[in-house]
Amino acid sequence: MIVNTEIIENIILEQYPGVLETLLRDHTTQKNIFWATNDYEHLGEGYKYNNQILIELITGNNGKIVMPRVKKDKILQQNRSKKMAEVFTPSWVCNAQNNLIDNAWFGRENIFNTEIKENNGNSTWKVNQEKITFPKHKTWQDYIKDTRLEITCGEAPYITSRYDTTTGEFIPIKNRIGLLDRKLRIINENVNTSGEWLKAAQIAYKNIYAFEWHGDNLLLARISMLITFIENYQYKFGKKPVLKSINYIAYIISWNVWQMDGIKGVIPNSCGYKIETRVNLFGEIKIKKTKCVGCQKNDIFRHNGIYCLIKDWTSGKKIRFIDLMKGYIK
Repeated sequence: MIVNTEIIENIILEQYPGVLETLLRDHTTQKNIFWATNDYEHLGEGYKYNNQILIELITGNNGKIVMPRVKKDKILQQNRSKKMAEVFTPSWVCNAQNNLIDNAWFGRENIFNTEIKENNGNSTWKVNQEKITFPKHKTWQDYIKDTRLEITCGEAPYITSRYDTTTGEFIPIKNRIGLLDRKLRIINENVNTSGEWLKAAQIAYKNIYAFEWHGDNLLLARISMLITFIENYQYKFGKKPVLKSINYIAYIISWNVWQMDGIKGVIPNSCGYKIETRVNLFGEIKIKKTKCVGCQKNDIFRHNGIYCLIKDWTSGKKIRFIDLMKGYIK
């Protein structure tokens, strides 16, 4: 079991060859995800806003550079909150909101747990220990196939609650409340062979999506989802999954959890001026700069930046994320 105090990037690099490379991949740009923050530029070359996040920048002696928000310097936390409205949600709030989704899906309350208000004013939850039962005309397979999306996901506390993002407290598997945690619980309760479990887990991961602006948060989210897979397999079967299975889950995550400006649907800061160069009859060079129309008119479908791609796992085709919103946004 990997706990939140360990340097997970080093563990992944040493124990799972090739996996960290996959987790750093951006399928839209065909490069690595990039920092998209100035928080690390004081560290020197390779840590500036537009630099790609490279393995050597976050492993070895640099293994403690990318840390969960709760471990960041308090001033850095405040700056991120002020500049980018970065606020991390306590696990009990994530649980309450995720419960609302399941209440609607199941048609009843307290499916996975019961929310509890403690005497000191804090909130928590009590896990339902009974095997989850399903409403008429719905099955456990329907549940793991049902698509979930966390917007501006940060470290993805709504997807997997390996630790509370506000306290850093590690949460055991049986007490987790994330959208992915719930799907994996359902699989653990209904599948008993390794092969069937892996197929079901792959379906669950293909139906969990999230996007995030900051590269460090995105990496932490991807890592948490990967470790959640390893931990649940080990919890169920008493051993770790093989490298091939781990790398495939990492590949799914690298597609489904991507770097994006959620307002524009493009790679962060990829919009800019369109520059046209013309030569008139007198041989004079005229340069025309045109600002991004989408930015000027606040029109998500007319940006000149790099629109983010995701994968349709049914057809195997790449699609633009914004194309999924046509018909919903005018």
